[in-house]
Amino acid sequence: MMKKVIVIGAGFSGLSAATELASKGYEVQILEKNDHAGGRARVFQSNGFTFDMGPSWYWMPDIFETYFNRFGKKPADYYDLVRLDPSYSVILSETEKIDLPANYADLKTLFESYEPGAAAQLDAFMEQAAYKYKVGIQDFVWKPSRKITEFLSLKLLIDAIRIDVFSSFYKHIRKFFTSPTLLKLMEFPILFLGAISQNTPAMYSLMNYAEIKLGTWYPMGGMHHIVKGMVALAEEKGVKITYNAEVQGFEIVKGKVIGVKTAAGLQKADAFVAGADYHHVEELLGDGLRNYDEAYWDKRVMAPSSLLFYLGISKRLPNLKHHNLFFDRDFTVHSHEIYTDPAWPSDPLFYASAPSVTDPSVAPEGCENIFLLIPVAPDLEDTEEGREKYFEQLMDRLEAHCGVSIRDSILYKRSYAHRDFKSDYHAYKGNAYGLANTLMQTAILKPTLKNKHLDNLYYTGQLTVPGPGVPPSLISGIVVATEVDKELKG
Repeated sequence: MMKKVIVIGAGFSGLSAATELASKGYEVQILEKNDHAGGRARVFQSNGFTFDMGPSWYWMPDIFETYFNRFGKKPADYYDLVRLDPSYSVILSETEKIDLPANYADLKTLFESYEPGAAAQLDAFMEQAAYKYKVGIQDFVWKPSRKITEFLSLKLLIDAIRIDVFSSFYKHIRKFFTSPTLLKLMEFPILFLGAISQNTPAMYSLMNYAEIKLGTWYPMGGMHHIVKGMVALAEEKGVKITYNAEVQGFEIVKGKVIGVKTAAGLQKADAFVAGADYHHVEELLGDGLRNYDEAYWDKRVMAPSSLLFYLGISKRLPNLKHHNLFFDRDFTVHSHEIYTDPAWPSDPLFYASAPSVTDPSVAPEGCENIFLLIPVAPDLEDTEEGREKYFEQLMDRLEAHCGVSIRDSILYKRSYAHRDFKSDYHAYKGNAYGLANTLMQTAILKPTLKNKHLDNLYYTGQLTVPGPGVPPSLISGIVVATEVDKELKG
């Protein structure tokens, strides 16, 4: 008789786990709290604008290829990718802006203009980063990280040393470059890992390889087209997705989960995969059955939360690329206010995405679709007054950069921050990205993917292995599905 698995949450990791399990012959049902799939990558429409709510960067295209190829498909079956050139724009001051070229030879020329010898140093750095990407993506991130013995082979030990697992990215990058501008550019991808470079293992220079060599891409129509493709593939494999079906608790008998409680009643299965917020699932289980107590969770180094603004503008804005990083303030101060002494930032850096620069379908003709993001510490008091204060700051700087008024052209505006992350996703402390990828939160030091007290409850997503981000979430789903299959088949 076909065994059934229930997956909690239709985010990237939940969809990935469900599709993998269905392809292995299981009956799979996803229970999704919200009214459509995607988790943080949901989408909404208003006033003719289409807004991606969360992820806006498409890096590591090979991971998406690997994912769809696993099921006999390819990304092009579901969405059209374009490579962005420039990859993104970095605003360093009111007078200095750098557009990062997609072409590697052009990038080397740019580096050389900031520091003599930097082109050759970039080659040397990228040679190491390519090796780290190969080892990290092909070996390390696919491990379930349930036992130390997974990492005890001589080859893996040698690889761990070669990919700089035990040294910091901060020290590593300064072996190659001294220019403050180049250091800013090279440390930027590390921000996706949720920690400052001093606390991030140097192995994550693999992110620079992903950015520079593999490129920055965009799926036409928006990032939610990835989700649409994954949903179509999941349903093609037989996965049933039930929306507006929040899991409210568990029915447990003799060390096993026999069902989950929803408003529609008890939903039974042979195994359960929680793609919902790990800490929230632990709260639903209660103290006797959770893997980690509150003290453990409170000591975790969380990746930042975000203050977001979705704007529909009635005109096109000059001087903006698709991705724009406003690094025109002191990141040392801002990072201190995120990680060391959590507080709302005094003078924040921010990110502006204008997908309508690339994709006219996301905004009415002659209009601009704008997504603004300030990285902020998790667990801050989130008020409308506070949001408005930062909105005005961002508008001042954005108007100065674009050289035109913007406020008087806003057709649509929506803000989103901590309390929304908590309400929509039960996000622990209102986090946006999960756990920071610090050395002490890597591999077996992350929250484990299986419940220690219940034989058939597993976890997937950004609070377990391999970590935060869209490509890692795809991998997380496959990894946990492999473990479920292995143990159900006994």
